[in-house]
Formats: sequence, C-alpha cells, structure tokens
Amino acid sequence: MPTDRRTLLADAAIGVLAESGLRGLTHRAVDRAAELPPGTTSAYYRTRQALLTALVRRLVALDQAELHTMGRGTPAPRDAGELVARISALVERRLTGDGRRRSLARYACAIESVHHSELREILRPRENAARHAVRDFLAAQGLTDAEERTVTLLTCVDGLVFDRLVNGGSVSGAEIGRLVAGSLH
Repeated sequence: MPTDRRTLLADAAIGVLAESGLRGLTHRAVDRAAELPPGTTSAYYRTRQALLTALVRRLVALDQAELHTMGRGTPAPRDAGELVARISALVERRLTGDGRRRSLARYACAIESVHHSELREILRPRENAARHAVRDFLAAQGLTDAEERTVTLLTCVDGLVFDRLVNGGSVSGAEIGRLVAGSLH
C-alpha cells in the first residue's frame, strides 16, 4: 500500500472508476475507498479534472512499470510460440485481478480523453521493454515494417482485451496465435 497520500488517492480513484464508472468518480467516493476523512481528496485534487488527471498518470505509471518488469532482461522471443505465450500472459493479467480493475479504468479514461486532450497525451502509447520485444522479434523475421506491424498487433490485442472486458470470457492462445501469424505475413 502506498504511503504517499496522492498515490493512495490515485489508486483509490482507479478502483472507484473501475467499480462505478465515470459518473461514480467523485471526491467523496474516493475518500470512502481510501478510508480517509471526507474532504481529503478535494484537499489534494481540487477539481474533478485534477483527480482524473492524477488517476490517468497513476495508471500509466503502473502500466509502464508492469511492462518494464515483463521485458527487463528478457531477450526477444525466439519464435512465434514464445511471443504468443508472452502476449497471452499479459492478456491474462489485463483480464484478471488488479489488472482487470486497471483495464476497466484505462478504457473509461481513453473514452474520456476524446474530450480532454491533456488526458489523451498522458495515455499516448509509450516505448517500453515489452513493446521492444515484439518489434525486435518481428524485425528478426526480416520484416522491414516491424514498427507498423507491432502497432497493429498490439492494437488488435488491446481490442481483444476490451471485447472480453465488455462481453466476458477469456482470450485463447489460439486467438493470439492467429494475430501473431497475421503480423508475420
């Protein structure tokens, strides 16, 4: 559990957003979720927009840390099966437990970013070790457009995660395998 009050509030806001949606994201709801006295959240984040911005920054920080950890010290996948296994593991994390909660909050924020360019800028995809591993694997296969194919593959994976969050179910290794195969041809 974070000891920094701002981080604690941002984490609580992620949970509120995941559980209650954007309409349920209020200063009072975050106070309750963080088990802090009423008014605490508004003392740190005066406006709803400031709270939402802090939440988005925290989401990105958590995601980047996870992706960095996944790719740290790990060489590019040796074959398509290894890439499928790595992507499948990421998808499983995004659909279960705390990863599911963060995914729900992330998609709500993505939709909100259509109306708030500052959120869109924070949510912009970033370089990380996991993304590098995909790009390096595709480049090692002799593909001259590895960057574009990486973006397409990861966007399709993101779409599968979104679909399963909305409609239920899981993503099979076979589905990921078809996406990887498509990116190779």
